[in-house]
Amino acid sequence: ATTAPRIPSTRLALHHFDTSYGLHLGALWPSVRAGLLCEQKYGALLNNFAAAHHVPQELELLNATDFVSQASQKAQQWQRGAAAEMSPPLCTSSKIKCYTFPRGDITRFRPARPDALGLLDYYLMDAASLLPVLALNVQPDDFVLDLCAAPGGKTLALLQTGFCGHLAANDVSVSRTRRLYHILHSYVPKEVRDTVSVTSYDGRDWDQVKGGTFHKVLVDVPCTTDRHSAMEEDNNIFHKRRTKERQMLPMLQLQLLMAGILAARPGGAVVYSTCSLSLLQNECVVE
Repeated sequence: ATTAPRIPSTRLALHHFDTSYGLHLGALWPSVRAGLLCEQKYGALLNNFAAAHHVPQELELLNATDFVSQASQKAQQWQRGAAAEMSPPLCTSSKIKCYTFPRGDITRFRPARPDALGLLDYYLMDAASLLPVLALNVQPDDFVLDLCAAPGGKTLALLQTGFCGHLAANDVSVSRTRRLYHILHSYVPKEVRDTVSVTSYDGRDWDQVKGGTFHKVLVDVPCTTDRHSAMEEDNNIFHKRRTKERQMLPMLQLQLLMAGILAARPGGAVVYSTCSLSLLQNECVVE
């Protein structure tokens, strides 16, 4: 063991992706692979609670655009076409705004700035992380559960809708929950924070805590976190010491999804999401 060459976790991850995703995605895989290995590109989620009305104009002068409103317009056009009968309508909250630079432009956003009350003007996140929140389609006064909430980007996005009658943000990790508290205090005024309950239960047992009560449930589960696994050695789930943990991920994900379903009231909606391309962690769990 001491003389054998140490293979970096990132290389093990990429080999696994080449084998499984290459088979699944075929000719698309080389471009997806290049995307995974490129420098991460962020979106700027505007903070509606901050007094920062100048920020949209500032970002537009830098050639950034709000991808949420663009996507909504495209969806409406598409739904008016022949495919409308085959697909449910895409609903997005007009209050959520997330600015991104054009494709191929890797300009970095400036760091977020505080307003007069100390609330930061925007939150930098992977823009794709907004998609589960938009799909959840929160309606006024909905009771919402974010079952695996930390570090808090999706929780913050849910609050930006302005529709949550109550938001339960849960994460089993106490250290990650501290990051969630920090984000809430940096972006959300106290009167809104008071509508959020933050807990650190094992999400698999949530139905024993408060089952059948939520209109909307977001189950954004732990996964192989493909970009991180391909790029970062730190805390990489493809490390040999974490092999068993990685193999058990689909079972954990299934248990969390079942708990999320049981947490929803009859007629409610559940969105299941990962940041992985894995069939085992996505389609197979849902099936």
